[in-house]
Amino acid sequence: MNKSLLLASAGIACVPTLLAAKTAKAAKANDPTRPNIIFILCDDMGYGDLACYGQPYISTPNIDRMASEGMRFTQAYAGSPVSAPSRATIMTGQHSGHSHVRGNKEYWSYKNTVKYGDNVDFAVVGQEPYDPAHKILPEMLKDRGYRTGVFGKWAGGYEGSASTPDKRGIDEFYGYICQFQAHLYYPNFLNRFSRSQGDTAVVREVMEENIKYPMFGKDYFKRTQYSARMIHDKALEWIDSQDAEHPFVGFFTYTLPHAELAQPDDQILEGYKKKFFVDKTWGGQEGSRYNPVEHTHAQFAGMITRLDSYVGEVMAKLKEKGLDKNTLVIFTSDNGPHEEGGADPEYFGRDGKLRGLKRQCYEGGIRIPFIAWWPGRIQAGTTSDLQFAFYDLMPTFCDLAGVKNFRKRYTNRALPGDGFDGISIAPTLLGNADKQQLHDHLYWEFHETDQIGVRRGDWKLVVVKGKPRLYNLANDLHEDIDVSDKHPEIVQQLVDVIKKEHTDNPMFKVTLPY
Repeated sequence: MNKSLLLASAGIACVPTLLAAKTAKAAKANDPTRPNIIFILCDDMGYGDLACYGQPYISTPNIDRMASEGMRFTQAYAGSPVSAPSRATIMTGQHSGHSHVRGNKEYWSYKNTVKYGDNVDFAVVGQEPYDPAHKILPEMLKDRGYRTGVFGKWAGGYEGSASTPDKRGIDEFYGYICQFQAHLYYPNFLNRFSRSQGDTAVVREVMEENIKYPMFGKDYFKRTQYSARMIHDKALEWIDSQDAEHPFVGFFTYTLPHAELAQPDDQILEGYKKKFFVDKTWGGQEGSRYNPVEHTHAQFAGMITRLDSYVGEVMAKLKEKGLDKNTLVIFTSDNGPHEEGGADPEYFGRDGKLRGLKRQCYEGGIRIPFIAWWPGRIQAGTTSDLQFAFYDLMPTFCDLAGVKNFRKRYTNRALPGDGFDGISIAPTLLGNADKQQLHDHLYWEFHETDQIGVRRGDWKLVVVKGKPRLYNLANDLHEDIDVSDKHPEIVQQLVDVIKKEHTDNPMFKVTLPY
């Protein structure tokens, strides 16, 4: 049995407003017009990693079935080319030129080290917190009477900060607060918060069977507590606790198939070991947070198929509970594919013939698979080329949940420039594409690679270290031909967009185009 170490709660608690309390009280629990929502967000899956998006090597029957029974999007975009800021655009409804969290900024505090046993201690860790003065999506839905759960990676604040799940409208959480641990599938610890169990702050659960063995080296693979399965089981338990009388929203933020290539050596992995006759071994590299691994192709393919099996279990659980007909399920990825820890995106053609990988504002770093499923409400077997990004999910979920005038209600007038950038895509989901409001442009920026991206129609501007490059995606999807010299007027229009959309953030600086 895991021993739990309670972390002291720090920072300002988010106190519900009187208006929010009245809204939640007034909401009818069994209102059939408000769907349950399950949002499944995987980690670093490229646009071409699923069979239903053209992947020839990897089996994904459950996700493919979702696509055949629902709507598959071909021009959906993440909020950023890396994890934390991409997730921040979902939670805040702001693009990465406005949101507070724009990069994977990690915190390590040895002043608040948590001791465990005689030989093991853990620093308090995590990432840059969301601004506690800006309302996030789970808080809005909770105000509307939704039960809220997050299972997987949080990425919204370090342990003890003012933006941990217990302070941001989450009823149940199980997974990673710590970004470093989230790179491991056999971690030292996970975190838990359960309002139903009486928790008052985030609890750290030490994986006793794991810490018997070192974090690096051959003995690491003797660890037995596989986090992806543990998190998934908690998500299934949470669905099991729901009923048809109370709407719920679950954010299942699985880390599969993120960088560490590690999983149980079972039938899934063994099947791919036999399939890939030419496999690879990654011997590791100095300073890497990943262990060396054999059978890298089989490992990666197995991790995606394992994730697919989890999706199938979620769908089966909803049907078993009789909740499938009134539940919107979305499956997507937080950014494009990576090449860390021995992963080999070139082998799988994982970017779907798009240029760029994770950390880049080219299409391969930000265009992602996106599938929406809702029996009887979303027409089966449909495909949409609507151009939208993750910051559109907040208004979409609020629209479907009946959160009226959310912009006026939740914009914090005390925060200069506070507001929301998204547009609801509910009309498209519900078969009313003729009523769908469209973006004039989509926007991204990322400080690590010093890149900015703007898309307007078929025009795509990518700014690298201040230099703009213009592409016409209609005939150059791979972004090979820079036509900025031929269309200076288009370049200037999109540069003007950047000047309009970018707000300075001293933690995450980018070079504006000259």
